[in-house]
Amino acid sequence: MPFYRKLGSIPHKRHTVFRQPDGSLYHEQLFGTIGFDGMSSLLYHVNPPTRVIDIKGSKDVSPKIAIDKNMQMRAFKGFDVPEVKDLLDSRIPVLTNSDVTLHLSRPQNLSQEYFYKNVDADEVIFIHEGRGSLKTQVGVIDFSYGDYLVVPRGMIYQMTFEDTNNRHFIIESTHPIYTPKRYRNWFGQLLEHAPFCERDLRSPQHLETHNELGSFVVKIKKEGVLYDYVYDAHPFDVVGWDGYNFPYAFSIHDFEPITGRVHQPPPVHQTFETSAFVICSFCPRLYDYHPDAIPAPYNHSNIDSDEVLYYVDGDFMSRNDISKGQITLHPSGIPHGPHPGAYERSIGKEKTEELAVMVDTFKPLKITEQALEIEAKDYYKSWIH
Repeated sequence: MPFYRKLGSIPHKRHTVFRQPDGSLYHEQLFGTIGFDGMSSLLYHVNPPTRVIDIKGSKDVSPKIAIDKNMQMRAFKGFDVPEVKDLLDSRIPVLTNSDVTLHLSRPQNLSQEYFYKNVDADEVIFIHEGRGSLKTQVGVIDFSYGDYLVVPRGMIYQMTFEDTNNRHFIIESTHPIYTPKRYRNWFGQLLEHAPFCERDLRSPQHLETHNELGSFVVKIKKEGVLYDYVYDAHPFDVVGWDGYNFPYAFSIHDFEPITGRVHQPPPVHQTFETSAFVICSFCPRLYDYHPDAIPAPYNHSNIDSDEVLYYVDGDFMSRNDISKGQITLHPSGIPHGPHPGAYERSIGKEKTEELAVMVDTFKPLKITEQALEIEAKDYYKSWIH
């Protein structure tokens, strides 16, 4: 994120002597992206972050593709995925391409015994159900229903939960996640017409510094393979840091919808962007106020992008028979629009209470084997019912 944060104790100048109470040096680490050209933060560790004592093995966790080339509108029953105790094992990949993988997850464990680092991708974890804390090298962020947790690649983290009732929609991006550039000035600050601002973004507020030696497992994901690295020092031994590269939370409930006299196109709902896809938030809002406005979206063709909608809550006015947690996929190349009756039904309505997350990708999405197990069959015929 293009704004500056600091937390804990740091020296006055970068790359200068910074001693611990016993006289030894703290260990500085540059946590950076895109070589030395992207976002970065400087972290100060009690112990060197480099001491590996064992590598216990690896396993392939890449998505298993069932349909490589898809040209069919599809729907998946997201709430049908199983509960799984382990955080990582609970992740069910549904749709994927070389830029992004979309997962569903129902983790039950209240806490992790290991740490996790994804060096392949930035992660956006949408919290559909449950409360807890995201614990990282650079501090703790509490989360609850409706939060997007944006975790930059390479960040070591754990998630703890208040209870076993948790549901997540996870967007794993091989490209950096940014706020939409049209809402930022040339310094990176969000502008007055943006649907949210930096005040709405929750960065880590307190550090948990663990000066502990022992045996600490960090599961590291790279190129679709999960490696079990064992370090001799607790990964969360940072006493202070500053910079621009850190995780943050943003609640979908803090997104301020942009409305108009007639129906506004999907880009007004945009929340995050990459060079390969965008993420949008459909939130409760007033409908269009032209006297002859049709609030339901018009039929449109996805010529250059696949459209995915994850339905969170409320009554989605353009769809019939849609339930919480359902995912729809409308592939590029064919038109789609409101279900039968929705167009006429929307006229005269004043507002909607819908809540959904949309992901539009510029490359076609592939269907995983797990996705077919929860598919709502014949969805592509639902416009003739």
